[in-house]
Amino acid sequence: MAHGKVEKTNAARLLDRAKINYELVPYEVDEEHLAVTHVAEQLGEEIATVFKTLVLKGDRTGYFVCVVPGHHEVDLKAAARVSGNKKADLIPMKELLPVTGYIRGGCSPIGMKKHFPTYVHSSAGEHPYIYISAGVRGLQLKIAPAELIAFVGATVAEISREG
Repeated sequence: MAHGKVEKTNAARLLDRAKINYELVPYEVDEEHLAVTHVAEQLGEEIATVFKTLVLKGDRTGYFVCVVPGHHEVDLKAAARVSGNKKADLIPMKELLPVTGYIRGGCSPIGMKKHFPTYVHSSAGEHPYIYISAGVRGLQLKIAPAELIAFVGATVAEISREG
């Protein structure tokens, strides 16, 4: 894939339709090591600019999405609070594909089966661009944080802490 034409994902097509600038950046996938640290290494980027998309379920509002820096862990209490829940947990891995249409290591905040409330960690705004999954393993979207936040209608919040 490194030398061929990069296949557009649904997330990329949605951004095209909205006339939002982004760049598709392929990387080498290691099925044994899907961690975002590996992705950042492959991209040659700082871990703070490579964000992961996590799907949670709150006790009051149901599913919601958190986009956090790669070196952070979602703060479940903070995420619950900003999303209007008393309690929230990451959804079980087996629910990820049926709920979002995406698999682990390829979950994008753009183009899920349904639109879910989305929260982006406040540090995203400190960077001229961030990386998020393009919706498949091996492909990242390089996008300006403000563009992503506006496009998915995200709320910027303190939802994670360094882990």
